[in-house]
Amino acid sequence: MFSEFISLDSYNTFLVVMAAVAVVVFVALYFVDAGYGYLFNPKFGFPVPNRVAWVLMECPVFIVMFILWWMSDYAIEAAPLTLFIIFQTHYFQRSFIFPMLIRGNSKMPVGIMLMGMVFNTLNAVMQGGWIFYYAPEMGYYDCWFSQPFIYIGTAVWLFGFVTNLHSDYVIRNLRKPGDTKHYIPKGGMFKYVSSANYFGEFMEWVGFAIASWSWAGVVFALWTFANLGPRSASLYKRYEREFGEEFTSLKRKCIIPFIY
Repeated sequence: MFSEFISLDSYNTFLVVMAAVAVVVFVALYFVDAGYGYLFNPKFGFPVPNRVAWVLMECPVFIVMFILWWMSDYAIEAAPLTLFIIFQTHYFQRSFIFPMLIRGNSKMPVGIMLMGMVFNTLNAVMQGGWIFYYAPEMGYYDCWFSQPFIYIGTAVWLFGFVTNLHSDYVIRNLRKPGDTKHYIPKGGMFKYVSSANYFGEFMEWVGFAIASWSWAGVVFALWTFANLGPRSASLYKRYEREFGEEFTSLKRKCIIPFIY
């Protein structure tokens, strides 16, 4: 059904455009911080409670991906179903569990929330279109489980997923109830990078790109780094300003251990 409305050539053009926009976003975010969380900035619009904003921002990708899977003729075939479970596991946690665990009364600008909703919807079309329509119709999944990339990619994804969950746990528990001070997160991958949660998320989508062995997955991994790489650099500078030598003496990188 999907491929009847959007030709493979049009889909490939869509991937190229998404990749090009990711490069633009990567450069732009070194000049303009994405103003949410620790870097909250009201110029991106009126504030929305964080729990509400995260649900509204993340759930479109979960819902659209589910619809594309449900309408596919290949929904219960092993390879598409495996990739679907991997993808949806992250977004179920991010859409419906993570927001409920947020502590305090922090806000997210409505502009950031809306931009996230648009990207997530487009990403669901990008990933779901390939996984459930183009790939199976082209016989792409033939002998899929005899190839190493599905196992390597799933292992990398799982490492990233666990790292992301643990890092979020560390960040959530930096403060005791009623405390408003800022602290340097420690433990786990925070030993190597200042944004271990972002490192974990980036590893998830690198793993997914390997597991799906697709340009769609690569473009998503590129988008993930385009968004989180500059943000991790901004957070690193914020930690430097706020904590000085206490932070710099830890000799961490921003998001990629030993590299960046």
